[in-house]
Amino acid sequence: MNETADRRWQMAVGRRRPAYGIQRTAAVLLGLALLTSGCQKTAAPKLGEVARGIDPLADQVVFGSRTLITDAGLRRAEVFSDTSLFYDDNTRMDMRVVRMIFFNAGGIKEAVLTSRTGRYFTRDNVLEARGNVIIVTVDGRRLVTEQVKFDSRVNQISSDSAFVLTEEGREASGIGFVSDPDMNNLRILKASRAKAHDIKVPGP
Repeated sequence: MNETADRRWQMAVGRRRPAYGIQRTAAVLLGLALLTSGCQKTAAPKLGEVARGIDPLADQVVFGSRTLITDAGLRRAEVFSDTSLFYDDNTRMDMRVVRMIFFNAGGIKEAVLTSRTGRYFTRDNVLEARGNVIIVTVDGRRLVTEQVKFDSRVNQISSDSAFVLTEEGREASGIGFVSDPDMNNLRILKASRAKAHDIKVPGP
């Protein structure tokens, strides 16, 4: 190959090198675009998705709330909820996943209530629990119903719904009741049935 031909070959190769560089750059950019697209698919959920289901009309929202219900300075109940929404200038609380502990005048625990939802009227000190309401007293009584109202002013629970009450040796059911939280003085408004379980009497 003579000098003129060699120079022409080098010039031709030199012209082709930029085209190779452009192709390589385009490939890198394409790879970065695909990587970015993949990262976007695994991005953290938006704040709106986390807050989905929360009423935007609520005055205030509290997660993991704790509320004391008192009467004349006495602690009557302590209420825990997964979520609490406040309305009407914070005079009404709508709660989700409720757990309430009842106390007697001496501050001793009497019973525990759980329910799916609850509504507390702060001006009246009245709480309404709804949805799979279960009350278990410290001495073993267990009441199941769909709705219960607790009025701390008279330290009374009541309901107009069907219920089942079980305790050692017997079971009673009816529609509606009025009672103190430990269910020692329970008055059934409309009884439907009562039955005694088999009781084993120790032998001599």
